Amino acid sequence: MLYKTTTMNTSDNKNEIFPLGEKAGADYFTGNAWVKYLITADDMFNTSVGNVVFEAGARNNWHTHPGGQILIVIDGVGYYQEKGKPIQVIKKGDVVQIYPDVVHWHGASPDSTMTHIAINTHTEKGVVDWLGPVSDEEYNSK
Repeated sequence: MLYKTTTMNTSDNKNEIFPLGEKAGADYFTGNAWVKYLITADDMFNTSVGNVVFEAGARNNWHTHPGGQILIVIDGVGYYQEKGKPIQVIKKGDVVQIYPDVVHWHGASPDSTMTHIAINTHTEKGVVDWLGPVSDEEYNSK
């Protein structure tokens, strides 16, 4: 087989590309977010891909990716911040390249949901190292 196809769209909601997925754990997220894994890493690709939906005001903890990450925003308006730098507004159509081991967080803006595709590269180095929560003060520093 030269290719593999997987049908993911089982939603009746015409605005959704993928099903909502599982609710993200409160240990690593503030607010409501859902994760749908689209591709899990294997020995061939060493890449995982997930669709992540954030409710307005939801965000993940500070974290790093040993192998790096690429975010593709497919809906809404969100925030992305690297430690020590100002928050960046991200919106539908934006692509964020996150280098390995860069401390960062991402999530929805206070007034909008945000959905992104998260591509974790070089997963043989590890997928994610979770750090502490993003405080309300940090989140509201925009």
